[in-house]
Amino acid sequence: METTIQLNKYTVQVLKDLKRKFSIRSYDELINKLIHKQTRVPKSMFGSNPKLSSFREEERLKLRGH
Repeated sequence: METTIQLNKYTVQVLKDLKRKFSIRSYDELINKLIHKQTRVPKSMFGSNPKLSSFREEERLKLRGH
């Protein structure tokens, strides 16, 4: 599910700079990285095999039956 959020110009610029700095492809990936860093979510919450890649959006939608 995609959504639109409203941000001021300063916030957009900071996100663009961070995205470039961390060589991240999407804002979603950047925001998730920042959330995980801030909340310090343990890797154990993401499954038992850290070598597995994340689900793609198409796979998530398929699993949800959309």
